Amino acid sequence: MNDRADAADRGALPDAVVFDFDGLVLDTEWCEYETAAGVFADHGTELSLELWRTFIGSTDHPHWADILEGQLGHAVDRATLVPARHLANWACARALEVQPGVTELIGAVHDAGIPLAVASSSPAEWVVGHLSERGLLDHFAAVCTGDEVRATKPDPELYLLACRRLGVDPSGAIAVEDSVNGVAAARAAGMSVVAVPSSLTRGMDFAAADRVVSSCVELDPAALGEVIDGAGRRISE
Repeated sequence: MNDRADAADRGALPDAVVFDFDGLVLDTEWCEYETAAGVFADHGTELSLELWRTFIGSTDHPHWADILEGQLGHAVDRATLVPARHLANWACARALEVQPGVTELIGAVHDAGIPLAVASSSPAEWVVGHLSERGLLDHFAAVCTGDEVRATKPDPELYLLACRRLGVDPSGAIAVEDSVNGVAAARAAGMSVVAVPSSLTRGMDFAAADRVVSSCVELDPAALGEVIDGAGRRISE
């Protein structure tokens, strides 16, 4: 009996699992905020954490340099500041360890024969680069990124694209997300959702998720299947 059949004996399994990336696989959301906030501090002002938290999971928000210039009331040297902050962000993210339970969950889902994808608002260079460096990329049958779609989360396009590439109906698939914008995107696509809040999204309103856990340590293929069953295999909302 194969792994999927063994798991199936314990209950239904999802048809596919689609992971977010930033904040879920790596806590890059903190790097994003910390490196931008550092530029603000260098200019004698502060980047609001509460404002930044509303941006998490999406690219549909003002550039941090626009916010900085608005607070200062004058232009800044973007040609220097933007690439310097970009490099600092990469360095910060490269030093991060994979979030607890993520590697094990990815491996267990893969070994159970359940197709896996990533749906991230970030560009492919960022997502593929970090997954490759940590030996995780080959577990995913599809990687869908913000540079492939017209609208990022909370728009459902990324999740719909992931389900199309995996050849599954969204109603039988489950998303694993760390952001409110991501949960909204997956639900709008007709998927079930487990929320795993990150250091920056913890305490936010995840009432729209089917289940909220403190880390991926609490999840395995059977637990994800229970969420699908409890949701009654959704239809698009």
